[in-house]
Amino acid sequence: MKKKKAKGLGIGPRRVIAYAVLVLMVFLCLFWFYVLFVNSTRSNGELTRGFSPVPSDNFVTNWKNLMAGTLPVWNGLINSAIVACLSAILSTYFSTMTAYAIHAYNFRLKKAMFTFILMVMMIPTQVTALGFVQLVTKLKLEDSFVPLIVPSIAAPVTFYYLKQYMQSNLPLSLVEAARIDGSGELHTFNMIVLPLMKPAIAVQMIFTFVSSWNNYFIPALILHADKKKTLPILIAQLRSADFLKFDMGQVYIMIVFSILPVIVVYLFLSRSIVGGVAAGGVKG
Repeated sequence: MKKKKAKGLGIGPRRVIAYAVLVLMVFLCLFWFYVLFVNSTRSNGELTRGFSPVPSDNFVTNWKNLMAGTLPVWNGLINSAIVACLSAILSTYFSTMTAYAIHAYNFRLKKAMFTFILMVMMIPTQVTALGFVQLVTKLKLEDSFVPLIVPSIAAPVTFYYLKQYMQSNLPLSLVEAARIDGSGELHTFNMIVLPLMKPAIAVQMIFTFVSSWNNYFIPALILHADKKKTLPILIAQLRSADFLKFDMGQVYIMIVFSILPVIVVYLFLSRSIVGGVAAGGVKG
């Protein structure tokens, strides 16, 4: 009885500490969004005087000034949406297909291919950037979205997560049963495997979408025409304006404008995140 009481008394403080830590983490995550939205309502003069937690009344003015400028903001939104959406779809689909091939088939170079993919995952993007830009130039694909979308098909990080998810959620007996029933390999993958992988695919689609949406390095090297540039490049251009044209209020309103689609996508797919991450972290 004493052991049970002592154990019961220890649960309460642990939960209090856990909730306190969670509340602190939520505050630290959301506080910067609050600062961003508050600053987007202030003028450049108010921003230069320092931070204020109270919103101002210049939100509409900052938006009008941004739209009256020379930057093609709406084109940037459309460009970012095209690149991010297609990258997310292609990356998750073909990464799932690759993970399925490694998981469901037995062939001689299976372990070697898996190891090679993990090795590619360790190579930073900056190391291959120069050769990639030279290749794009030779293929005459500058100012095109193709170099930003097609390489996303080969996504080692996405592949590795989906492979781990399959180990605990895709029994090979189900695949064998489909084959016995006469289902073709492509039909089995599209009609049986993909529906079972929806939680993991949703998680990776969010991550890939956000990563592509926020990507500045590679698009800045490839896209030169203003009408082709994505939002991160336009934000950088807005921040690098000369002293006479620099308006911090416009910068903040532009950042708010750029993160709203990401928040919408996250809310749309957020139901699958917890289940997908939990299942993906468990090995069968």
